[in-house]
Amino acid sequence: MPKAKKSANPINLNEPQYYLNRELSWLEFNNRVLHEACDPRTPLLERLKFLAIFSSNLDEFFMVRVAALKQQVEAKVSLLTPDGRTPQQQLDEIWSTLVPQVAKQHQHFDRVLQPLLANQGIHILDYINLSQKQRTYLDNYYEEQIFPVLTPLAVDPSHPFPYISNLSLNLAVVVKNPDTEEEFFARVKVPKVLPRFLPLPPELGIQENEQPAHWTGVPLEQAIAHNLESLFPGMNIQEYHPFRITRNADLALEEDEADDLLLAIEQELRKRRIGGSPVRLEIQSQTPEPVRARLLQDLDLTESDVYEVDGLLGLRDLMYFMALPLPELKDPPRQSVVPSRLQRLREPSDELDEGNDFFAVIREKDLLVHHPYQSFSSTVVRFITHAAHDPNVLAIKMTLYRTSGDSPIVNALIAAAENGKQVSVLVELKARFDEENNIYWARRLERVGVHVVYGLVGLKTHCKTVMVVRREKDCMRRYVHIGTGNYNQKTARLYTDLGLFSCREELGADITDLFNFLTGYSRQKAYREVLVAPVNMRDRFLALIHREIENVKNGFSGRIVAKMNSLVDPQIIATLYEASRTGVQIDLIVRGICCLRPGLKDISENIRIISIIGRFLEHSRIFYFHNNGQEEIYIGSADWMRRNLDRRVEVITPVKDQDIAKDLQEILGILLADNRQAWDLQPDGSYIQRRPGDDCPEANSQQTLINMTLRSTSISSNLIDSKKSSFYTDK
Repeated sequence: MPKAKKSANPINLNEPQYYLNRELSWLEFNNRVLHEACDPRTPLLERLKFLAIFSSNLDEFFMVRVAALKQQVEAKVSLLTPDGRTPQQQLDEIWSTLVPQVAKQHQHFDRVLQPLLANQGIHILDYINLSQKQRTYLDNYYEEQIFPVLTPLAVDPSHPFPYISNLSLNLAVVVKNPDTEEEFFARVKVPKVLPRFLPLPPELGIQENEQPAHWTGVPLEQAIAHNLESLFPGMNIQEYHPFRITRNADLALEEDEADDLLLAIEQELRKRRIGGSPVRLEIQSQTPEPVRARLLQDLDLTESDVYEVDGLLGLRDLMYFMALPLPELKDPPRQSVVPSRLQRLREPSDELDEGNDFFAVIREKDLLVHHPYQSFSSTVVRFITHAAHDPNVLAIKMTLYRTSGDSPIVNALIAAAENGKQVSVLVELKARFDEENNIYWARRLERVGVHVVYGLVGLKTHCKTVMVVRREKDCMRRYVHIGTGNYNQKTARLYTDLGLFSCREELGADITDLFNFLTGYSRQKAYREVLVAPVNMRDRFLALIHREIENVKNGFSGRIVAKMNSLVDPQIIATLYEASRTGVQIDLIVRGICCLRPGLKDISENIRIISIIGRFLEHSRIFYFHNNGQEEIYIGSADWMRRNLDRRVEVITPVKDQDIAKDLQEILGILLADNRQAWDLQPDGSYIQRRPGDDCPEANSQQTLINMTLRSTSISSNLIDSKKSSFYTDK
């Protein structure tokens, strides 16, 4: 049993040296994504996918985080971050960190992945290397399919520099009048309505062993560049250079001044389509200085906003190749399974049977579902669909933060309203980059009589909850689902998330109070079981950590294990430092941003932090507290960030069922034992990837969970009980 450490000299745990920078920590996360693209153990097309994700992540980082920092610099904001940096210092360090990362990405694509792709029959060619037959085909395709879409834009005293849309790929073209020898500058946009990569027909593709390759083609911008004469007849094409810009795309919304929130967000979305000020210029490294200077001047950017690359711009478009029917170059097929307790159920369209329905399963005991290992459509979608058609269901209440474009859940809610049930849905219009999709669903729901609410002023509603009110023989019963992820069938195949189904009275009463808080004027300050932000969640989490501290001070063991997406909140971090100094053993699984420095002498020696990057996006949140043997475990929607605890409506629920609690402990144990996709955070903010030892087999946590569900075995607590897992309490 660990002993409490004697009190050391007082230390100010809020000093900057004890915190990592949020933005630089995020760049470390994206660098781990890039590593998956460089890891030869990753299947080839999956490596292309990770390159695309790396680029897509960076685009959003610039549109939101870098844009905000630039605004702070312009506004002369002097407030320092918890780690003691100014906005300008952060921008400078972002640039110096990103330049080698971006260079590594492009070099790996050009020098490693492209040759490997060619060996597998996937040939991304340069236009200049095409045969005459291939050029003739593409020139004809250009004339018929591409040329009519293009619009060359001159830049001169009578033609001001054109607006360049966000994330657009463009060609900066220099042309010369052969009569006057005068040079002119023009811009040609590479249209997004056409595919980025143009395939050649099989008979014109590269032949291998007298068989056509799987795919042969060229980037769209090269086909345009080699046909520029058609856009500037009579002029001599001197040179062309691809470039790409990124703009501020965050919404600037004054909610308290908006009479109609939906209308206000629609207006802001129109502004986003136009785009805010530029924040990044991507160009090829061989772009000559005059063209570079012209772009910087007209876009009002500086050299620190320029990112040079060798090769193709906009590698997020490499996701195109994941559609190729080449399973041998992708992760092995994965089949989600239906939890054994649900396998006996009839389909929702069948005649309902009181003893053989989803509600009967929940009445037996709480049910935990783990996506994508267990089917989302056969659990969450089925639950809502079943409720929509059950004549005994009187009401359905739900929060929607992000949902898929063709949502079976929204269709079920519409069917419920048409079946005469009272349906109330909170649609979060401020879900970043999903605002337009959510507006569409909100209007469609309203048209069929659903009560649609848009959230609370000043708060995003990020919790994932459903409540179904059902009339039964002996009572009115409330069935709830509380999850860690969005009600989105598409992302449920890619993100690891958890959901709890229950009809416990205390939980149902809490969720009823929550919906009254969301839809009415309730000022609910206390809940029976759940932790709700911004009401009681912060205080409750701090109390749970302090309880572990007190247990250690009283001579008992203290243990915290928590899994989340990000750890940023300074108060939570300082309290974890306090716990570590007391002797509480702490293991954290933080996928992305982490501002806590583990392993600091006399500060965080008892804190270990890993990040898992792999096939699925680790999105679930689990919180375990040993509580002197009376273990408590929680799941829900919130990370330990200021925004989650103070500026969002979040829900964390305790797990009361002991079997489910053990299942969750085993999940944590499997993740902590990972030595394939886990990275250990170092005190300086860097990460070291774990590797299997000579006498230790590879332990891939995500593959382990796939294998367990495919064998239809329920998660047990073997790892915990046998002390094989690093989760075990007495470390």
